[in-house]
Amino acid sequence: MNKKIRTNAVDHLFEAVLCLKDKEECYSFFEDLCTVNEILSLSQRFEVASMLRGHRTYLEIAEKTGASTATISRVNRSLNYGNDGYEMVFGRMDKE
Repeated sequence: MNKKIRTNAVDHLFEAVLCLKDKEECYSFFEDLCTVNEILSLSQRFEVASMLRGHRTYLEIAEKTGASTATISRVNRSLNYGNDGYEMVFGRMDKE
């Protein structure tokens, strides 16, 4: 994990996220914390990751999500060389 993001402030933020109980609480918290565009950007990246995991082409992903090829490439790099955070979450979601 990137040591640059391991700060007390980030720890505090993650503790806040971990105490959210349901999707409605997530909407309330994230709408207060982030701009609409920030939330949409995060959700776009997550959708891109899901589609890459499903072996979709960059063209298909760009058309469906509106993501740039740079964003798709960045997400693909995280999937292949990151900290396996996407895979951990997708694995848990697949079990539900």
